[in-house]
Order: sequence, then C-alpha cells, then structure tokens
Amino acid sequence: MPRSSLTNTGAVVIGRNEGERLKRCLTSLSTAGVVIYVDSGSTDGSSQWAADRGAEVIELDASLPFTAARARNSGIQRLREIAPLIDYIQFVDGDCALVEGWLEAAISLLDLQTDVGAVCGRRRERFPEKSIYNWLCDREWEGRAGEVRACGGDVMIRTSSLAAVGGYRDDMIAGEEPELCVRLRAAGWLVWRLDADMTLHDAAMTRFGQWWARTSRSGYAFAHGAYLHGTSPERHCVWESRRAWVWGVWLPLGCLAAGLTFGPWGWATWLIYPLQILRQTARNSGPLSRRATLALYQVLGRFPEALGEIRFMRDRLLGRRAQLIEY
Repeated sequence: MPRSSLTNTGAVVIGRNEGERLKRCLTSLSTAGVVIYVDSGSTDGSSQWAADRGAEVIELDASLPFTAARARNSGIQRLREIAPLIDYIQFVDGDCALVEGWLEAAISLLDLQTDVGAVCGRRRERFPEKSIYNWLCDREWEGRAGEVRACGGDVMIRTSSLAAVGGYRDDMIAGEEPELCVRLRAAGWLVWRLDADMTLHDAAMTRFGQWWARTSRSGYAFAHGAYLHGTSPERHCVWESRRAWVWGVWLPLGCLAAGLTFGPWGWATWLIYPLQILRQTARNSGPLSRRATLALYQVLGRFPEALGEIRFMRDRLLGRRAQLIEY
C-alpha cells in the first residue's frame, strides 16, 4: 500500500432527492475514512438514510440558492473540522457510485506524483441502453488519459491544493469543476486522468426535455466560465460560448433574414445545418448510425446552449443571482 491509506482519505457526497442512487453511492464509499453527505433540500429521506449509514450529514440552508459548488465547499469545511489530517478528498455526486479499486488507484497516483492536485478517471453511464440521452451522457464522459485541463464532479483532490486556491466558487450553478481546474493549474498544480474506471453514473434521463435543460445548463456554464477566465491566455470556455452563439443565434437569424429577403434561395441557407450534421458524422467515431445520432444532437444542442448563454447575459445585466437549472 502507498504511504497514504484510506483512513486519511475523506469523501464528500452531494445530492438532492437521489433515492436509490444515493444508497448505491454511499455503499460504494464504505472503505473511506470519513464520509460527509451534503443535502440540498431533499424531501425523500436522503439525509436520514445517510446518517443511518454513518455519514456526517449537512443540510444546506434553503434560504440561499443551492449549487453543487456550495455543497462541496460545505463538505470541505466540515471535513476539515472533524478530520483535519485528511490528505485527499474524493468528491462524488450522489447519482454516482465508485468503482471498486478506484480509491486505491487515485491515492497511489497522488502519492507518487506530488505535483498532481486532482485526479479523475472514467465515469461510465450505468444504463446507457435505457435511452438515447443516457447514451449521450456516456459518450460525453470519454476522454484521454494523462495530463488534462479539467475534471468533472467525481474527482479526488489533494487538500493542500484545494486550500491553495480556496475551493470551488459558490456562485456557479454549473461548470464549477473546470473553473476550479483553471485556478489549480494557474497555481502550478497538474490535473490528471487515469486510464481506469472511476464511477458509474445514473443520469436517469428518459425525456427530451431533460436533455434540453441539461444542455442549456452547459451553455450557462460556458458563459460564466468565459466571463471569469475568457481573457486569460487559455481563453477558458470562449470557443464553446462562441460556438453556441454562432450556431444557436446568429446563423438562425441570418438564415431567417435571407429567407425573408431572397425567397427560396434564401431559405436554402438552412441547409447549413444538415451539412454540419454530415460533417460531424464524418468526424465522430463508431458505427455509422451512432456517429450520425451523436452528430444530430451535437448540432441540435447548440440551441439550448445558446439559451443558457442568453440566460447568463440576462442575469448579469439585471444583477440577478443564478438559479439552479435541474433536469
């Protein structure tokens, strides 16, 4: 076993009405030294069940907006209070369960590479065959191993690196993990992805409206990320934001104007969308039917992303506090 052990590795789990998914999550963390569960207004008895399983439970004050970032920061603070000698924190979303052996693999990497501040692995969808939307999530989790620019919600982070950058930003309703990684890397830490399974995720997305809301939340996150770090040398989320505006706002307006001005030849400009789907199909990997399906949703997704961008702009202009976008 490496220098560190599971006894000085804590876990922070966040959730809201996760039901059976939370039970699987906490069961998968039975070997962690300390487990903190942070609840954001659940009404399904999640807090009591977590407490019965031996987790330290925090119920967030509902008078302030719920965000995953705020929940994780509350977990970090409580973990420092009850276990100040913890070296590493494994963050897990309540709709995920750790894969056996992941904790040991992550600890080993952090012990051996002291310049790594955060390590993640492969998140897989538990039921990708249940809906096209679950399958899209599973494709989203793919990525190369080695040094990476960002991680997701499931990640093991060195406590000293978290302290160095001040944790997550409470005010971000999405995209808080990549934003944290921007600051970690700016402080000299590496973010690493192991070629190993880390968690099983249960998106439970069966309806188009759920996918639309989730993708709109991504657009909001892109806008917020670009607002915070878009002028830095790495241009955080600038490309993603511009892509949403081009395909989700400016091109549709241009095509509409062309149609109204030039008639049939102008309406033909809408063909740029099926052509883009064909282009994306050629670029994607896998069987043709899967590549085409993925391409369709990649192009269609620019519209809810643009909606998220517009919502962020509205909130900034009106001085509104961001509201959680749930799906």
